[in-house]
Amino acid sequence: MIDTSTKTTRLINATPQEVYAAIENPVRLARWWGPDGFTNTFDVFEFVPGGRWVFTMHGPNGANYANECVFADLVPNERVVIRHVCAPYFTLTITLTAEGDMTRIEWVQVFESPEVLAAVLRIVGPANEQNLNRLEAELK
Repeated sequence: MIDTSTKTTRLINATPQEVYAAIENPVRLARWWGPDGFTNTFDVFEFVPGGRWVFTMHGPNGANYANECVFADLVPNERVVIRHVCAPYFTLTITLTAEGDMTRIEWVQVFESPEVLAAVLRIVGPANEQNLNRLEAELK
């Protein structure tokens, strides 16, 4: 089986409860979601299993990127699984594991095919690191 995933791991100085709160609150999530320079407008945010998340990411170059996702699985303070249901298709699993007063975040994206992964890989790695940097700033 060919691996079509990327993985980013980070130890963050916050509890799993604090990290989860920054994900489940749409105002907070809009502040940190995406790579550096991006802002977000949320049109639909149904943070329940099976709920929709429809939003536009506004790039620093003025471009707008329409996104639609489904919250496939939510385990408070432990896991968020998001299916990106428009191109590029992927499933993002965010796992939160307590390590003392800190949280290890495992951010795994599984893409629909090796070709899709290859097309986005040079962007996804740095973007995910920037995303986690922005989450850390939100938690301070």
